[in-house]
Amino acid sequence: MPFAVFTDGCSNLPGKTVRSMNVNLLPCSYTANGKPGTYTGDLDTFDSHTYYDQLRAGFTIKTSLLNTHLFITHFTPALERGEDVVYVGLSSGVSGTLQAARMAAEELEEKFPERSVCVVDSLGAGLGTGLLTLRACDLRDEGKTAREAAEILRDETLRLCEFFTVDDLNCLKRTGRVSGATAMIGTVLNIKPLLYGDYEGHIVSWGKVRGKKKAIDAILEKYREKAVDPQNRRVAISHGDVPEEAEELARRVCEIAQPKELIIAPHEPFTGAHVGPGMLALFFFGDSRL
Repeated sequence: MPFAVFTDGCSNLPGKTVRSMNVNLLPCSYTANGKPGTYTGDLDTFDSHTYYDQLRAGFTIKTSLLNTHLFITHFTPALERGEDVVYVGLSSGVSGTLQAARMAAEELEEKFPERSVCVVDSLGAGLGTGLLTLRACDLRDEGKTAREAAEILRDETLRLCEFFTVDDLNCLKRTGRVSGATAMIGTVLNIKPLLYGDYEGHIVSWGKVRGKKKAIDAILEKYREKAVDPQNRRVAISHGDVPEEAEELARRVCEIAQPKELIIAPHEPFTGAHVGPGMLALFFFGDSRL
């Protein structure tokens, strides 16, 4: 039975990829200095430089959870067409959005008892969620059912590697996305925190180094140690308005092991508000999360 693949703007996928892979996007809402805005998920229309300059200037960005009604509104047409649904969402460890999706799935499966609505917790964010979403598309195109695909994705989630660094922890600390212990890592003396998404989808520290160059070196070493069959998998890089650093990271990734596909993109605005300008992240499938 064919199924429709859904995600939201937090998956950070380029518009060209979304269209070519037939991904359905849900919009994300936020306010910037009190002014409401909506990110449709089309990264091609996102002015990342202006957005991150606003964060540098001290703009207050507040994000909102996707609600149950939004999920029902977007999932229903697919179910009415006779399609099942697989939704890959932002980590339950950093957001309550997934719970809203699960509530919508429960309600819709009662209304459409012959259909399946499968909610997959990526235990990640940004292009981590994006890579799992594209994997869902692969499984759909291979003829897997929605439930079969969801089980495979939940297993692969445990091997999704998300290693990143930020220029400072103020954004993550202010929005409660890191623990107090992690937030203790200072930004003075050019200390760069090394962060990853753990098995519960929380953002935690795995180290700290002096300077961005050493942070990039450390992330690349994780790729060297942990990547499994990257030649046949997608690898992704996102950045908080530091495109030159992203390109350098990409060049060095390819020197270690050329991926089947390498996605490079500015980090989207919804979760970008939490990681801030200067963030640099590498996403790939490995032997374990850390």
